[in-house]
Amino acid sequence: MFNFKVFLAELIGTFALVFVGSASAVYGATLLGVALAHGIVVLVFVYAFGHISGTHVNPAVTFGLALNGTVKWSEAIVYWIAQFLGAIIAAFLLRQLIVLVSADAFSKSATSGLLTAQYPYYAMGVEALLTFFLVNTVLHTAVAGRGGALAGVAIGLTLTLNILAGGPLTGASFNPARTFGPALFTGDFTHPMTYLIYFLGPIAGSVVAVGTFRYLNAHEVDEVDAKKKAPRRK
Repeated sequence: MFNFKVFLAELIGTFALVFVGSASAVYGATLLGVALAHGIVVLVFVYAFGHISGTHVNPAVTFGLALNGTVKWSEAIVYWIAQFLGAIIAAFLLRQLIVLVSADAFSKSATSGLLTAQYPYYAMGVEALLTFFLVNTVLHTAVAGRGGALAGVAIGLTLTLNILAGGPLTGASFNPARTFGPALFTGDFTHPMTYLIYFLGPIAGSVVAVGTFRYLNAHEVDEVDAKKKAPRRK
């Protein structure tokens, strides 16, 4: 069933992430500045919209939560449409503003790094690893409820640390929507390696994170699954 509140929350959240994150890169912010820009946006929107959609703002996170059974696959489709649409709108608006000042500046919003062109499979591995860290944090803090009121802080800091570690190597997207939005206007969306690195990599990392989470919490996961399968009393 289409949930417009979830759709709107994910669209706005992803829009903010891509607009602010891309803008910080376009403006020539330091690696720390770019990392904080992304991390703070996610931290803020976890508290703003977490009660509505969970603030995934990342198709790979949604994939992991659907694989874990936290959201239904039919619901995941709503998330994905909102996330990609939000990213595209953000990239389009930012590009329209940036080209007024410099025709070439928008190219800095693209996610790329030292490994992207010459070592795409290593780049895919880095994106998978960074996504694993993020989805692992989301599952153990927000989904399992162990983060309490600080779940948003943990998720935002994980995003920040990921970018600090992986930014120079791949651009540290670990978010297919974050990559696709700007790529649609830089021309990178036509490159097969874009999808290998920034789509397949994050999905693989998300799968591993879910498998690890379920293994580490096997007893609790079994209890939850049993409750779902148990017949309801009338």
